[in-house]
Amino acid sequence: MHKNSEFIGIDVSKDTFDVWSPVFGHQSLDNNEKGFKEFQKLTSKNAWCVMESTGSYHQQLAHYLYTKQIQVSVVNPLVVKRFIQMKLQHNKTDKSDAKMIALFGQEQPLDLWVPDPKYIEECKILNTSIALYFKQSTALKNKLHSLESKGSKGIVLQSLKRQIKQFQKEISILETRVESLIKEHESEMLTNISSISGIGKKTAMMLISNTYAFKSFDHYTQVSAYFGLSPIERTSGSSIRGRSRISKKGNPAVRNHLFMCSFTACQYNPQCKALYERIVAKGKSKKLALIAVCNKLLKQSFAIAKSGIPYDPKYRSRPVFQ
Repeated sequence: MHKNSEFIGIDVSKDTFDVWSPVFGHQSLDNNEKGFKEFQKLTSKNAWCVMESTGSYHQQLAHYLYTKQIQVSVVNPLVVKRFIQMKLQHNKTDKSDAKMIALFGQEQPLDLWVPDPKYIEECKILNTSIALYFKQSTALKNKLHSLESKGSKGIVLQSLKRQIKQFQKEISILETRVESLIKEHESEMLTNISSISGIGKKTAMMLISNTYAFKSFDHYTQVSAYFGLSPIERTSGSSIRGRSRISKKGNPAVRNHLFMCSFTACQYNPQCKALYERIVAKGKSKKLALIAVCNKLLKQSFAIAKSGIPYDPKYRSRPVFQ
């Protein structure tokens, strides 16, 4: 299937998308349904479209191609960027980018793109809105605290308080909607993951909605890397001995929730408590131990999601006999 495919590179922007194919060359089309239909007329039955993940701009086109049963892959833009650098390509135009994306498809292994279910997509939109409102609410609270510490009074303080109250109301409405969607589609998984000592219902909902109920992953280490909690080691020869750090890629809101959960887990989750104490006893920093606990919570969540079995605080891994 790969060898006989006609790879079409697509460079998507807000209003237009540029396509390049070895068959019909370069075309620039509008990023709307009219442009999608014009593009479909150019494709053959062997077409395999390759595009970068560009925020929200690529999604409508990807959905359209999927519904028309045209093969499509959505790839990480950083991977494509490194590929272009490897090819020593210096030009940076929409046409050249589309051509290089097509070449990437010809030379690199690809996975076919499948859209998330509608409830997962809605949950992701809701979660990003909640994170935005929370960030804005925190900024207003900081401003309010700053003015109050100066002894300020008057209409500005009252305005800030009203805005903070409104944000809290909106956050509550959106969180209720997320909970309703998760309970409708993944009620058992929500109950099971919430049973893990240290993980609350909000964190469980975030994990489920951001991983498509863990169906997008085959191993817990992939989940850790996805949320930016996997360690990155920087060593080379005898001169470079950089400190290992987590990558911090992926959703920061999930990382923050897991980090807060790690404090509770260190007290009430036997496996996490033992891990934390073991790392600290080796002289490692408490922050490093808490990050390890975050990964442990992800591992437990992944195992419970895949097995469908609630959390057992007395569970012990099978001993390995040598």
